[in-house]
Amino acid sequence: MTDDRRSSTPSTLDLDAELAPAATSSAEPSAAAASHPPPLRWQKNLALFCLTVVSVFVAGTLWTPITPDDDSALSFVKALPQTWPFAVPFLSILLAHEFGHYFAARAHGVEASLPYFIPLPVVSPLGTMGAVISMKGRIKSRNALLDIGASGPLAGLAVALPVLFVGLMHSDVHASSGPALQEGRSLLYLLLRRLAVGPIPETHDVFLGPTAMAGWAGLLITAFNLFPVGQLDGGHVAYALFGKDQDRYSRAAHWLMLALFVGNVAYFTRHFIAEGLSDALLSAVANGMPWLTWFGLVHLMLHVGGREHPPTEAGELSPARKVIAVVTLLLFVLLLMPTPFGTY
Repeated sequence: MTDDRRSSTPSTLDLDAELAPAATSSAEPSAAAASHPPPLRWQKNLALFCLTVVSVFVAGTLWTPITPDDDSALSFVKALPQTWPFAVPFLSILLAHEFGHYFAARAHGVEASLPYFIPLPVVSPLGTMGAVISMKGRIKSRNALLDIGASGPLAGLAVALPVLFVGLMHSDVHASSGPALQEGRSLLYLLLRRLAVGPIPETHDVFLGPTAMAGWAGLLITAFNLFPVGQLDGGHVAYALFGKDQDRYSRAAHWLMLALFVGNVAYFTRHFIAEGLSDALLSAVANGMPWLTWFGLVHLMLHVGGREHPPTEAGELSPARKVIAVVTLLLFVLLLMPTPFGTY
């Protein structure tokens, strides 16, 4: 995402900030500045990335069984590399996403920082809140806005889809019994699962291995970033395609998140009552909570960054980019998980 003021937001929200440059007193200083771009600062970015790597490997213990030699902290640390089947592909997806934005911004002459990764150990089951890219200057054309907005999700998907497919091929299929925590299922996920695993008996299910879990998390993050709201990646793509009309569509898409929360609560309350669960309403609210959380986070984002997308200069998208914009928004539909995760 991009904004007209400096901000910091996670890549699972993927808000990349930009700051409009101050006016120059003459063309000569501006030309000098263009010929001598500011040095690329990387020390803080590298330090945060290293911390995020450690945090993601620790989070990988939730998805990859490890076998420490004993109960000591040192033994646990030595066993952490065993979680690489989750950590390495998941970090690769995040890197592809963020550097997709970075290289697209640089290609269009928008000054952009390297990604600032955000480690989030213990709190996040993925070990990170993603990353932030800081940008300076307004994105002037619709073509540039489309390129910068779509490049991250498309680059991330280019890694996430094969990761998920290979992970599903190495995941176990066996009988399931009773309510269990299940991953969200989008149309694209169900198609990949069918191709990788084949038909699954009614009483069985796929139990995701660590690599499949990394690919699935990549799809979930991409789906949220492609929501056509505000200055999320999908908001950029939609604004590049629809122009000022997108401000109206954005408000409707934001309320759709709340509608998905209500729909989950209503559906699962009836489902759990029929199953005889004593805490049916509480369990139903838990299943819908991701949507309520994201609705609140986006509300905060819109409050801070403004409900209207920063305008671009006059001009239409090129025909090829119109196709890319439509395909990108269709990918959002294919990736949308009505229940991102919950108990079934």
